[in-house]
Amino acid sequence: MLDRPGAVDAPVGSPDHGMPWHYGDPFAEQRAAARSVAVVDRSHREVLAVSGDDRLSWLHSLTSQDLASLADGASTEALVLDVHGRVEHHAVVTHHGDTVWLDVERGTGQALLAYLEAMRFWSKVEPRDATSELAVLSVVGPETARVIPEDVPGGFVRSMPWPGGQAADLLVPRAELPRWWDRVTSTGARPAGSWAFDALRVEALRPRLGVDTDDRTIPHEVNWIGHAVHLDKGCYRGQETVAKVHNVGRPPRRMPLLHLDGSLDVLPDTGDPVLLDGRPVGRVGTAVRHHELGPIALALVKRSVPVEAELVAGTGDRAVPARIDPDSVPPDTPGLGREAARNFGR
Repeated sequence: MLDRPGAVDAPVGSPDHGMPWHYGDPFAEQRAAARSVAVVDRSHREVLAVSGDDRLSWLHSLTSQDLASLADGASTEALVLDVHGRVEHHAVVTHHGDTVWLDVERGTGQALLAYLEAMRFWSKVEPRDATSELAVLSVVGPETARVIPEDVPGGFVRSMPWPGGQAADLLVPRAELPRWWDRVTSTGARPAGSWAFDALRVEALRPRLGVDTDDRTIPHEVNWIGHAVHLDKGCYRGQETVAKVHNVGRPPRRMPLLHLDGSLDVLPDTGDPVLLDGRPVGRVGTAVRHHELGPIALALVKRSVPVEAELVAGTGDRAVPARIDPDSVPPDTPGLGREAARNFGR
């Protein structure tokens, strides 16, 4: 929607470059998404489709989510992990009709499709790249229900719990994306860019693959347990690590919300270090200016970092003082001890 009035491209180097960053007033767009309703073009997400009689049971066996009985019209999130339990892929999953649809971050679809193709064996499934078929529009805000259509011919509507608690995605025929955008905005949704979406996502402590994660991230570190990982299922790659960390240990890092010094007109970049007394103790993920909270960021930091620590996020001319929001850190739960560790896997 870069051809719409006021649209400003996301900065070069951003994972959203080539998409609208804002439409001239990013804070007003955030307020609309928080208090009324806004619509965000997220059509750069890539879409895969899996059809065939075994689609649910097959995807259930490959991912972290319980998909075996996913009802028609239902949606969830799922991960593909490596053998060590580290996150390789994150997808939003919808079962619609005779197909399971998975939409993923730009640039990750082909790798996920290649993995799915390699795991077909004798299963009755047909995975394919469906990015040219469907595109994602996200509607966000307490008035979401007022502006979303009851039906999307050739696509579908799904409710989403984030960002902001009330949201819905429209997966619309890609060729009809401009028409659907105009239809939603004509009913009262304010056009908003990725800046507004990210601000609410960071506030909600929702990570983004490849931005708030690195190649060592396990699901427990970034709040994906429960949302994208079902703890009562097993028999998938990486499941042993998931179960062991949940039952007998704690993840080495956690993902708190950082409040950044608002007196400095600068934000750290994704991947910049988080420093404690000059020593690296983590990495910055998404950093964004929020309409109420000011400059904030998600960061992966060592679990040993005290919640009250005075930190620095970024280096050089991007270095800003930072503090952990204590409400973003869940309380530790007691481990099950050595006996549980000895019994694990028996």
